[in-house]
Amino acid sequence: MTITWRQALRWRLERQFLTNDAGDAAGAVEDVVDRLTAVPAWSGDPDYAVRARHTGSEPGGIDRALADGRLVKVFAFRGATHLMTPDQAATHLAVRAAGRMWERTSWQSYYGLTPQDWPSLRQAVRESLADGPLTLNEVADAVAARGRFRHLRAAIAEANTFIKPFCWQGDVCFGPDRHGRPTLMALADNRYWPGLPDLETAGRRAVKGYLSAYGPATPERLRYWLEEGLGAGRKRLTAWLAALADQIARVDLDGDAAMVLAEHADDLASTRAAPTVRLLTGHDQWVLGPGTADRRVVPAQQRPAMTRGANIVIADGVVAGTWKVAADTLTVCCSENGAAGRRPDDRALAEQAEHAAHLLGRQLDLRIDRC
Repeated sequence: MTITWRQALRWRLERQFLTNDAGDAAGAVEDVVDRLTAVPAWSGDPDYAVRARHTGSEPGGIDRALADGRLVKVFAFRGATHLMTPDQAATHLAVRAAGRMWERTSWQSYYGLTPQDWPSLRQAVRESLADGPLTLNEVADAVAARGRFRHLRAAIAEANTFIKPFCWQGDVCFGPDRHGRPTLMALADNRYWPGLPDLETAGRRAVKGYLSAYGPATPERLRYWLEEGLGAGRKRLTAWLAALADQIARVDLDGDAAMVLAEHADDLASTRAAPTVRLLTGHDQWVLGPGTADRRVVPAQQRPAMTRGANIVIADGVVAGTWKVAADTLTVCCSENGAAGRRPDDRALAEQAEHAAHLLGRQLDLRIDRC
């Protein structure tokens, strides 16, 4: 099957709830997060990222979903914090944990731990959270009180590198901040938490999830997502793709070999490109899913701004410029060459600026610069 990149990006826009009618299909904020696999919590505006895809959504939806357990905040892709549904977190944390980073010689030396110490340490962390969320200092104190782990107090309190394996192994997630300080809570206390699946099940689910939202995808993009993002390993990914051979369709994407789920192939083939302009937040998954190195989505001249986390203007799925808010003005800066040969239409930009102002809860004047 042969399709064009314009078709592919239009279909991807629909899958990510970014066309005019697609947002109606997202029943709740967790539906959006589930489709995207993850939403960065470390940068950008997660509330905006979700509401831009969810027709009729109201502010605070993410906070309510986190409080209810329908979303969790964990260390995931590239070791950064992400918002995920419990099911997606379980799948992708299982893939991330397979690398067993904590068993590396450098980790053993730096933290004074052997692989045999980890079961008891994990149990100590879980037991410290038995009565509910604790700040990092409180967890550190509780674990350090068990003499053999006293030397780890500072490492736990920092809430950085050393905490990540506890997320990856399904022990903890971030709880509600307390007076501006992060807390940890036990994932087992979340009524939606399914527990980590076995690695083979997790790997296949992760491949299918990526193709469902970011397909059709080239092998390079899939490797970027799972190998670079989660440390899955080339051999594992190759085995998962082989196991899914009858569920994946291969397509010719303007000369590029790409993959899509077989169940989506007919829908993809029947998709017709249509003009689409959207204003997205910085570090949106539209860009981070394929990666800023994907020039089909991020033209080379736009990559530095995307890496910095500038707010994004997309036209027909391709980054066409940036936008920002200062005082009472929303300024859009678009390349004269436009995206994929098309400069965003001023009327479409005005409509999207009005929508962005609504999402931000502000009255804003629009200024359009060509740069």
